[in-house]
Amino acid sequence: MAWDEWEQLKSDAKQRGAHMQLNQLAVPDGGGGAAPTGDLTVSQEDLKAVGDAAYSLYTDFDQCNDMARISSMKAAGGLTDQGFVLGEALDHVATRWVDQVQSLLDACVHIYSHLDFTKAVHRGDEERTYATISSISTLDKGFDQHRGY
Repeated sequence: MAWDEWEQLKSDAKQRGAHMQLNQLAVPDGGGGAAPTGDLTVSQEDLKAVGDAAYSLYTDFDQCNDMARISSMKAAGGLTDQGFVLGEALDHVATRWVDQVQSLLDACVHIYSHLDFTKAVHRGDEERTYATISSISTLDKGFDQHRGY
């Protein structure tokens, strides 16, 4: 495309009141009013709901876990003191329970923290994209000034 052709296209678009838009595939069902939906679409509300669920699971389960752990350890001690082999087995299960609970709690913290991090990164990406696109109009003005418009 020659420079003059580009300038003519820009001028025509400006007269039509056209704005810049990113290219995308057509909506499969032929719609066009709403944004297309796909399997990678997620809203901030969705992310917040997942983060809130992870935080809620963390706080609620941590409290309930203590009751179950303490009760199991007490029962294991009582059974062992009375000579039951089952006490030692229950103690082993309670110890493994603590390890598994810690893994679950760590995963909840990881999910919650990762969603906060992801939100911040995407906010930064949006700001950089906006700044880059905004700078294009400044660049256009510079070309226009250079050409004497």
